[in-house]
Amino acid sequence: MDIRKVVVTTMQAVSGAGYPGLPSLDIMDNVVPYIGGEEEKMETEPLKILGTLEDGAVKDASFALAASCNRVPVIDGHMEAIYLEAGGRIDLDEVREAFRTFKGGAHGLRLPTSPDEPIILRDEEDRPQTRLDRLAGSVPGMSVSVGRVRHGVDRSSLRFVALGHNTIRGAAGGAISLAELLVAKGYV
Repeated sequence: MDIRKVVVTTMQAVSGAGYPGLPSLDIMDNVVPYIGGEEEKMETEPLKILGTLEDGAVKDASFALAASCNRVPVIDGHMEAIYLEAGGRIDLDEVREAFRTFKGGAHGLRLPTSPDEPIILRDEEDRPQTRLDRLAGSVPGMSVSVGRVRHGVDRSSLRFVALGHNTIRGAAGGAISLAELLVAKGYV
């Protein structure tokens, strides 16, 4: 898929602010539409991750990426509403099948933190939800739930929602999972 533009709106849990987090009266019954430094990270890090290695250096992916990051009053679970535009028609059945069958680099290695399904596709209109889906999967909290997969303004655009457990799948769980994979592949 030739991605041209991506727009991401995040709804990030209070636990993402670290301990002691936000004062309760700042977040209870509230959504804070700004998280210092987060939008800049969201607009640059994915371009590196999805980029290519050329002459020993990372060349960023070439699509435009815009992010808005919000702190919301849930304890755990970061949700993203994602909109992307491609250079041609997007087949929703192919996208759903790609989400449904994705396995990742740890597939088949039976690593302790690697879920059977790294991505869990939800077909219900109102899913994923933080309370119901942040611990989904064979290794609770290590799968990402994806739902509401549909076209955007036309057949060359796509919208979907993704949810991950920020304190389990996030930095700590991701680091442990990567360490297990490096050992299993013989790099460490």
